[in-house]
Amino acid sequence: MSTQEKPGDRGSGEPGPTRELSDPAALKALGHPLRQQILRRLHRDGPATATTLAAALGENTGATSYHLRQLAEHGFIEDVPERARGRVRWWRARHQDIRFLPRSAMTEDARVALDQLTELNAAEDDEALARFHRRRDEMGPWGDALLFSRSSLRLGPQELLAFWEEYMALVLRYRSDDPEEHVTDPPPDDARRILVRFLAFPDVD
Repeated sequence: MSTQEKPGDRGSGEPGPTRELSDPAALKALGHPLRQQILRRLHRDGPATATTLAAALGENTGATSYHLRQLAEHGFIEDVPERARGRVRWWRARHQDIRFLPRSAMTEDARVALDQLTELNAAEDDEALARFHRRRDEMGPWGDALLFSRSSLRLGPQELLAFWEEYMALVLRYRSDDPEEHVTDPPPDDARRILVRFLAFPDVD
């Protein structure tokens, strides 16, 4: 998730080659609810077929096949030719450091598409938190693992960028696959996937 952005930009933070998204069509392709679910599955569980994704997501294979092709067309996923069997195609997520132009530098269509993507991601985060709350009493020690802080800082634009860079460096330190960089190698036996979010914006009276 090593993303360096100007304040006001928004990045996925996924590891991999840097990619700047400014094409409204690519932003629209990324901002579809089912495509977001497909991408999460591929990132979390690894390669899959349209059939296995359809079963996991409660969709029909025609729908997952179509959305997989759309994601591939815009470079968010790729097929895995070495796993192909006949006409069955396997797909994997492409790990990319996705960045977005400052809003002021975007076209109107790109702004609309990015706003839709932002709203979709915010709604998904709200639902993920709600799922946790519904199940936390049955999760044992993990039920206490909700870290919460609200604060404010007085920063200039460049200071905000420096703050972001230090935050991303910390995220990378805890997620790195390099044993020399990772805090613990390997992760402890009781490790599980943790959703980490960062949000910073100016207070407007």
